Amino acid sequence: MMMFPEIIQVFIVGLLIFLPVCLIYKKAGFHPAWAALVFLPGFGLLIIFMQLALLPWPNLRDKIEQQS
Repeated sequence: MMMFPEIIQVFIVGLLIFLPVCLIYKKAGFHPAWAALVFLPGFGLLIIFMQLALLPWPNLRDKIEQQS
């Protein structure tokens, strides 16, 4: 059986994380391309989590304006 090179394994794991993060960004109102930060080694996920936690979500802002 042939083993995948390490770079292909990293790419597959990155895609498994990229797709759900892309959906989260889309539902939050951000552009889904921000999910590409997953592929930054070491701190890509940290940046994603900080961005989602600390920035106001555009979808939430629209809901607040509609209620006012």
